[in-house]
Amino acid sequence: MDATTVRESLRHGAFVATVAVLALFTNLGGPRLWDRDEPRNAGCAREMLQRGDWVTPVFNGELRGHKPVLLYWLIMSAYGVLGVNEFAARFWSAALSVGTVVCTCLIGRHLFRPQVGVWAGLVLATCLMFDVAGRAATPDAALVFFSTLALTTFVLGTLPANHAPIHERLWSEANQRPAVALTPGRWWVWGLVYAAMGLAVLAKGPVGFILPAAIIGLVMLTVSRPDPGQLTEGGSLRRTLVQVWEDLHPRRVVRVVWCMRPWLAIAVICLISMPWYVAVGLRTDGRFLYEFLWEHHFGRATAAMEGHAGGFWYYPVAILVGSFPWSVFAVPVLLDILGRLRGRQPWTAGHTVSICWLGVYVGAFSLARTKLPSYVTPCYPGLALVVGCFVDGWTRRTQLSPNLWPRLALGVFALIGCAIIVAVPVAARQLLPGEEWLALIGLVPLAGGLAGLWCAWRGANRRAAIAFACAAVVWTMSLFSIAAQRVDQHQQNVALLASARRQAGDVSWAAFGCLEPSWVFYNGRPIEQLALSEGPNLSRRWVEIDRRWVSQPWLTVREILHQKPDAAIITSDEFAESLRAQLPYEYRVVASAGYFLKKHQLLVFARDPRSAMPAARVSAREQRAGR
Repeated sequence: MDATTVRESLRHGAFVATVAVLALFTNLGGPRLWDRDEPRNAGCAREMLQRGDWVTPVFNGELRGHKPVLLYWLIMSAYGVLGVNEFAARFWSAALSVGTVVCTCLIGRHLFRPQVGVWAGLVLATCLMFDVAGRAATPDAALVFFSTLALTTFVLGTLPANHAPIHERLWSEANQRPAVALTPGRWWVWGLVYAAMGLAVLAKGPVGFILPAAIIGLVMLTVSRPDPGQLTEGGSLRRTLVQVWEDLHPRRVVRVVWCMRPWLAIAVICLISMPWYVAVGLRTDGRFLYEFLWEHHFGRATAAMEGHAGGFWYYPVAILVGSFPWSVFAVPVLLDILGRLRGRQPWTAGHTVSICWLGVYVGAFSLARTKLPSYVTPCYPGLALVVGCFVDGWTRRTQLSPNLWPRLALGVFALIGCAIIVAVPVAARQLLPGEEWLALIGLVPLAGGLAGLWCAWRGANRRAAIAFACAAVVWTMSLFSIAAQRVDQHQQNVALLASARRQAGDVSWAAFGCLEPSWVFYNGRPIEQLALSEGPNLSRRWVEIDRRWVSQPWLTVREILHQKPDAAIITSDEFAESLRAQLPYEYRVVASAGYFLKKHQLLVFARDPRSAMPAARVSAREQRAGR
């Protein structure tokens, strides 16, 4: 690689990294922790830090067997430098996502053209779902980064560079034998690949190894087929099926697996990830491993947990939404892929890598019964490569789809802006009163779509693509740094807890009928989850007693009042009457607030400090009454 190429690579990498930093770090710590996973992960890291325990994940005083430890370690390190706050909790997710964008740019440069790498980086940095993962304190960003890093190392260290068709680079004209794909390669390259996978396993479990390894295996099977002409020639369905059977012939599969150095994979991945899994298994008497591997892996694969089900259409629709705004080009991108499959332009290794990347993740998670949009986030770099290749071809007028389709896509982008302008005020009146002005954000896609359409009709495709990319960047920054901040102002959990503390004093806390993880995080101390009724079938949790993890049922209202007579109890209005019937007469509502994005009200019941009856007498009276 000459000096000019190095300078160009650095310039392109710096450019896409700058765009990614703007998209991911702007007002990163402004909104409070969202949903349920963010406060659980951030709170778990804080509790581990307070306990001085770097092995066992604990949240709200209970064993947390949902995710491995890597995210907690990252957040704990950020807490140590930046303090316990939202920015620190999200810092590593954003930083690793910037790294994912740079890796995607490198793959695009290596397998396509330098310009494809830039476009792919821009696409990924402004994809809706990728930015959601990159701005959240969840393990998704770490999984995506280390999976992408493994594939980047494989591509740069194994596949030949740049842009000729596969058969012109992987095959020797003299003997028609594969020049790269089925040779063992350099052991240290595979060692780095598996080291990245090992960290992915620490981020989210076996999926961090199984799916990237499947992608690599499929790529090697495809680029090493013995008839290179099949890669670019069209054919009938029968011939395509024959090709697939030949690619997946057991002898070839075994040969490819052996070339992937499985013994090295086992050694490196076990060296990196197994010490912690063994330690946490011993520390929790195997409970963490059972909950993590059996309940949250096998259980989610075989049954739709927590109501997250969907059909075969689920992930295509989720990806269309998650890749917005670039999903408006879905039709011309598909036409471009189909045209290459029919031999109208060469099919390169970059296309093979991208399609395998998409196919493995979408196919694997479509088979699982539990479905969530975030599950396929690791496929977004592959999707960005496909879209980046199309956009580069469009700017050079070499795309295979008619010019009408990109223009229609720009028109759709403008229409979506109009829909936002109309729909947001209607929704805001119901859910976010006073925020109707957020409809102005719709002006960004409206202006970007119209500007791109005007340039495209004048034949300036490159300017049209640049106008769209600029609108995508502004849209992303507006959505996450302005709209998210305004929506966050309607979260009243912090104000509710502060108001209750002023009324009830420094008391213990419990929750009846509902418990949001954000309450635990912002309360700064555990909140006891209470059972709705007494009986033998109470829900159970795992807590540490005398350095042993034991299963205990949730406490009832009577038990919490016996143990902590001055406890404050949070509930919603739908459970208020049931709770009130179990409380002493001197308990009253000391604070209330709206339930975020719900029609219910949150209520805090606490003992009236002006009550003349001491807590001890009340407790004794309740015991005599059999309550």
